[in-house]
Amino acid sequence: ARRRLKPLRTVVAWRGRAEWDQVMVGLYCGDSRLQQDALDRVSAWKSRYGPKMPLAVDCTAELIRCKVLDSSGKLKSHELILSYGLALVRFVNLITERKQKMVSIPLRQLAREVDIPVWVVDLRHELTHGKLPRLALCRKGCDVVLDWLRKMYWSRQLGNNLCEEDEDEDDEEQEEVEANAELDSDAWE
Repeated sequence: ARRRLKPLRTVVAWRGRAEWDQVMVGLYCGDSRLQQDALDRVSAWKSRYGPKMPLAVDCTAELIRCKVLDSSGKLKSHELILSYGLALVRFVNLITERKQKMVSIPLRQLAREVDIPVWVVDLRHELTHGKLPRLALCRKGCDVVLDWLRKMYWSRQLGNNLCEEDEDEDDEEQEEVEANAELDSDAWE
């Protein structure tokens, strides 16, 4: 007689799908008060989950935290550049790190492979090795990366339920994005 195996259960830091969905909506809503509530929830997850926290969640939270600080008016321009800069550098480094360990590949090439705009990698290079860029460029970089995270991570986790998709977007483009994304379970978890 064969024993029936129970499906493996994964322990996560969030209570369930509803909490996950609520945090995603809160992070991307644009209302700094609701974003702060979502950031507080992510901080609680991080305290429960520690280093197992998905990189995409961590990166999204850091970038949203920069936007919340920016909208508060409490930081000077230079401080905001440093805040955005750290979050952007961290994003590019973490996203490309997994492949970089296998073989030394230029960051620009890795970025192309995962559909990150090359100029974001150039911005990371300037932040790391050059003169600090203008605040407007850091803000734009943050917006582009947040959009990338929404499309490549959050909407996939939700099965595209809560994300607005362009109705004109054809299946070919969607398949190309999915083919380039090598960021599902292994890379993020």
